[in-house]
Amino acid sequence: MAEPFVHDVLHHACGICPSRRHPVGEFDVLERPTKDCPFNPADGHRYLNDGTPVCVHPEKVGLPVGRYKSENAPLTVELRLPPNPSELVPYLHDVLYGAAPVLLEELIEKASAQIRAQHPGLDPITVLRRALG
Repeated sequence: MAEPFVHDVLHHACGICPSRRHPVGEFDVLERPTKDCPFNPADGHRYLNDGTPVCVHPEKVGLPVGRYKSENAPLTVELRLPPNPSELVPYLHDVLYGAAPVLLEELIEKASAQIRAQHPGLDPITVLRRALG
Protein backbone atom coordinates (compact mmCIF):
# COMPACT_ATOMS: atom_id res chain seq x y z
CA MET A 1 0.00 0.00 0.00
CA ALA A 2 1.26 3.47 -0.89
CA GLU A 3 2.08 5.90 1.88
CA PRO A 4 -0.64 8.44 2.76
CA PHE A 5 -0.16 11.95 1.48
CA VAL A 6 -0.33 13.46 4.99
CA HIS A 7 1.49 11.63 7.76
CA ASP A 8 2.40 14.56 10.00
CA VAL A 9 0.14 14.79 13.03
CA LEU A 10 0.51 18.58 13.10
CA HIS A 11 -0.57 19.03 9.46
CA HIS A 12 -3.58 21.32 8.92
CA ALA A 13 -5.59 18.54 7.27
CA CYS A 14 -8.57 17.33 9.27
CA GLY A 15 -8.12 14.22 11.34
CA ILE A 16 -10.52 12.32 9.10
CA CYS A 17 -9.22 13.70 5.79
CA PRO A 18 -8.62 11.07 3.10
CA SER A 19 -5.15 12.59 2.67
CA ARG A 20 -4.27 10.91 5.96
CA ARG A 21 -5.15 7.48 4.51
CA HIS A 22 -4.40 7.77 0.79
CA PRO A 23 -1.60 9.07 -1.44
CA VAL A 24 -2.15 12.02 -3.78
CA GLY A 25 -4.23 10.88 -6.73
CA GLU A 26 -6.22 8.38 -4.70
CA PHE A 27 -8.81 10.92 -3.50
CA ASP A 28 -10.62 13.94 -4.92
CA VAL A 29 -10.44 17.47 -3.53
CA LEU A 30 -13.61 19.53 -3.74
CA GLU A 31 -14.09 23.17 -2.83
CA ARG A 32 -16.62 22.46 -0.09
CA PRO A 33 -19.06 19.78 1.08
CA THR A 34 -21.86 19.13 -1.43
CA LYS A 35 -24.64 16.62 -1.88
CA ASP A 36 -22.34 14.86 -4.39
CA CYS A 37 -20.07 13.77 -1.51
CA PRO A 38 -22.27 13.03 1.48
CA PHE A 39 -20.90 12.42 4.93
CA ASN A 40 -20.88 8.73 5.83
CA PRO A 41 -21.79 8.47 9.52
CA ALA A 42 -20.48 4.88 9.65
CA ASP A 43 -16.84 5.94 9.23
CA GLY A 44 -16.90 9.76 9.34
CA HIS A 45 -15.63 10.25 5.78
CA ARG A 46 -17.09 11.71 2.58
CA TYR A 47 -17.37 9.74 -0.65
CA LEU A 48 -18.65 10.24 -4.16
CA ASN A 49 -21.29 7.79 -5.41
CA ASP A 50 -18.54 5.66 -6.99
CA GLY A 51 -16.78 5.30 -3.61
CA THR A 52 -14.04 7.86 -4.27
CA PRO A 53 -12.86 9.42 -0.98
CA VAL A 54 -13.23 13.21 -0.91
CA CYS A 55 -11.43 16.03 0.89
CA VAL A 56 -13.51 19.21 1.15
CA HIS A 57 -10.86 21.57 2.51
CA PRO A 58 -8.34 22.32 -0.26
CA GLU A 59 -6.82 25.17 1.74
CA LYS A 60 -6.06 22.82 4.65
CA VAL A 61 -4.62 19.97 2.60
CA GLY A 62 -2.64 22.30 0.29
CA LEU A 63 -3.96 20.87 -2.97
CA PRO A 64 -5.98 22.63 -5.66
CA VAL A 65 -9.54 21.46 -6.25
CA GLY A 66 -9.53 18.48 -8.60
CA ARG A 67 -11.11 15.14 -9.42
CA TYR A 68 -7.79 13.31 -9.11
CA LYS A 69 -9.16 9.82 -8.43
CA SER A 70 -12.62 9.86 -10.01
CA GLU A 71 -11.58 11.53 -13.28
CA ASN A 72 -7.78 11.06 -13.28
CA ALA A 73 -7.30 14.84 -13.32
CA PRO A 74 -3.65 15.85 -13.46
CA LEU A 75 -2.19 17.49 -10.38
CA THR A 76 -1.14 20.94 -11.51
CA VAL A 77 -1.16 24.30 -9.84
CA GLU A 78 -1.81 27.81 -11.10
CA LEU A 79 0.57 30.59 -10.14
CA ARG A 80 -0.22 34.23 -10.81
CA LEU A 81 2.45 36.56 -9.57
CA PRO A 82 1.39 40.03 -8.50
CA PRO A 83 2.45 42.80 -10.90
CA ASN A 84 4.00 44.86 -8.08
CA PRO A 85 7.52 43.56 -7.25
CA SER A 86 7.12 44.56 -3.59
CA GLU A 87 4.26 42.04 -3.28
CA LEU A 88 6.24 39.08 -4.64
CA VAL A 89 7.90 37.89 -1.43
CA PRO A 90 4.76 37.88 0.76
CA TYR A 91 2.69 36.33 -2.03
CA LEU A 92 5.21 33.55 -2.67
CA HIS A 93 5.66 32.97 1.06
CA ASP A 94 1.94 32.33 1.46
CA VAL A 95 1.70 30.16 -1.67
CA LEU A 96 4.76 28.04 -0.90
CA TYR A 97 4.03 27.52 2.79
CA GLY A 98 0.38 26.71 2.04
CA ALA A 99 1.11 24.23 -0.74
CA ALA A 100 1.35 20.50 -0.49
CA PRO A 101 4.98 19.31 -0.59
CA VAL A 102 4.29 17.38 -3.78
CA LEU A 103 3.63 20.73 -5.53
CA LEU A 104 6.69 22.64 -4.34
CA GLU A 105 9.05 21.75 -7.17
CA GLU A 106 6.49 22.74 -9.81
CA LEU A 107 5.66 25.97 -7.96
CA ILE A 108 9.32 26.96 -7.64
CA GLU A 109 9.93 26.29 -11.34
CA LYS A 110 6.86 28.30 -12.36
CA ALA A 111 7.75 31.14 -9.98
CA SER A 112 11.31 31.30 -11.33
CA ALA A 113 10.11 31.46 -14.94
CA GLN A 114 7.42 34.03 -14.19
CA ILE A 115 9.78 36.24 -12.18
CA ARG A 116 12.25 36.25 -15.09
CA ALA A 117 9.48 37.08 -17.58
CA GLN A 118 7.53 39.65 -15.56
CA HIS A 119 10.34 41.22 -13.53
CA PRO A 120 13.56 40.85 -15.53
CA GLY A 121 15.48 43.07 -13.09
CA LEU A 122 14.91 40.67 -10.20
CA ASP A 123 16.89 37.55 -9.39
CA PRO A 124 14.41 34.66 -8.96
CA ILE A 125 16.69 32.81 -6.52
CA THR A 126 16.95 35.84 -4.24
CA VAL A 127 13.17 36.39 -4.32
CA LEU A 128 12.46 32.73 -3.57
CA ARG A 129 15.03 32.64 -0.75
CA ARG A 130 13.36 35.63 0.86
CA ALA A 131 9.93 34.05 0.44
CA LEU A 132 11.11 30.83 2.04
CA GLY A 133 13.26 32.46 4.71
